[in-house]
Amino acid sequence: MKLEEFQRKIEAIYFEKDSRRGLAGTFMWFAEEVGELSRALRRKERSELEGEFADCLAWLSTLASIAGVDLQQAAMDKYQDGCPRCRSEPCACEEPKKA
Repeated sequence: MKLEEFQRKIEAIYFEKDSRRGLAGTFMWFAEEVGELSRALRRKERSELEGEFADCLAWLSTLASIAGVDLQQAAMDKYQDGCPRCRSEPCACEEPKKA
């Protein structure tokens, strides 16, 4: 399944409910899901990680749909030439120095 197909699938399942909630309310659910992903990353349990990554992608997709953004096109426009800053693959940007 391509990213565009995934976004349309998530729209079919959740768009009506998520759009009624609105962008701000849906973003709060997305932020909560990212917190769950953070916990799963600390636990390093593969099945839990897969589920949380999938949930984050679904919430990100629904946010993009509510905002009228084609997630696949946006990603291609920004990253098809490599790093948006240095245009290299892999990125050759210098890491910022920690204070």
